[in-house]
This record gives sequence, C-alpha cells and structure tokens, in this order.
Amino acid sequence: MDNLSNKVILVTGASKGIGAEVAKKLAEAKASVIVNYAGSKAEADSVVETIKNNGGNAIAIQADVSKAGEVKSLFDQAIAHYGKIDVLVNNAGIMITKLIKDTTDDDFTRQFDINVRGVFNTLREAATRLADNGSVINLSTSVNRLMLPTYGTYVATKSAVEQLTRVFSKEVGNRGINVNSVSPGPTNTALFTTGKPQEVIDRLASLSPFNRIGEPNDIAGVIVFLASDDAKWINAQNIGVNGGMA
Repeated sequence: MDNLSNKVILVTGASKGIGAEVAKKLAEAKASVIVNYAGSKAEADSVVETIKNNGGNAIAIQADVSKAGEVKSLFDQAIAHYGKIDVLVNNAGIMITKLIKDTTDDDFTRQFDINVRGVFNTLREAATRLADNGSVINLSTSVNRLMLPTYGTYVATKSAVEQLTRVFSKEVGNRGINVNSVSPGPTNTALFTTGKPQEVIDRLASLSPFNRIGEPNDIAGVIVFLASDDAKWINAQNIGVNGGMA
C-alpha cells in the first residue's frame, strides 16, 4: 500500500516496539511521519534514520504525552514543520503486571497517567488541530477480552481508551474524522516479553490457533490500512489483531 503520500501522521511512543514498526510501515506507504518519544532519543533518531535511508520522510519530536504542555508543544512543532497533521496514532503506553493486591499507588498512577491521560491529552489537541477528514487510531489491548491475573490495572487503562475512542468519534465526526482503536494480542516487543519466562510466553502463544504470539509487523499493517482513505467508513470500532487468541 502506497496511498498515504498526502498524509502527515503523528505516532506517539514510536521509538521502539509496535510504534517503531508502525512509523516505518507508514513511511513505506509514503506518509510523512512524526516519531514521538519520551526519553529514548537515540532509538527515535534511529527510526528516523531508517525511514530516511529507505527514501521516506520523518522527524523525531520529544514529548511526554502525560503532560498537557508537552503535548501542545508536540502538535506545535509537528504543524510548524509539516503544515498539518492528518492522522494521530496513539501508541505510547506502559504495562505493569502485578496482582491488584500488590499494585502500588505509584504503579496505578503511572499507568493511568501515560495510558489514559496521554490519550486524553492528544485527543484534546486533535479535536481542533487535526486536519479535516483525518483519522485517529488508538492502541488498546486484546487482554481486555480475557481475565488474566496481574493485568487488572493495565486493562482498566485500555478499557478507558476504548471508551474515549467511541465518544471522541461522535465529537469530531462532523469534521470527517474517523476514530478507531486497535487491540493487539501478545506481541513480540520488549514491553510484553521483558520479565516473562519462556514458558509463560509459550502458554500465551498457545491461546492462538497459529500457536505463536504476534510480531509488530502484524499490527502495523492494520494501522496502515486504518490510516488510509480506504478505511474512512470504519468508525468508532475496536479491531482485535490477535491471531484468534480472543
């Protein structure tokens, strides 16, 4: 697919994992990409370098999405550079897996600040600053469809993201903006695999009829499609991308 040549796309948390793969795939489809990162400057610069070496167009901009002022600056800088933002991909997020009884106040606050407040902050900017006929794609999780111990606070944040997605679609639809969420299953990224024994990963892989966990490319292809005009009639939906796990 190379029909994104007229689009400028902001991807939050795009220095690694799914976000980095999404940024690269969007650039392959000829979009101009803003690679947002919070602290991983070297990795964000590497993503931009890879995109440019492949003939694409990208810049990296630092911003902590949990901070409203930094999100405003992110939009300011992106629009100053490219003149507009057509598509927002809310990928930035963290996952802390603990039993609810072991979850600290700080664990709870960090996850809600980044996973929910971060999406809220970018949507608030996008409400008036995303280009007409644009698109918003928020990252949720297929774990919402399961009842896995230790994921309680994480799925609470992602359930909030899904509700923000639905409501926001009604608030900006009059400008031709469609808003959807994508729910990956277990995916081979540091966010998911770090700290998990191989037997746990294998057990989760066995939940899919393909007997594997996802790869970032599996998720990126769906997001590239949702960013295209071919997906404009898809709106207020949550799309599971999990290999049939749930």
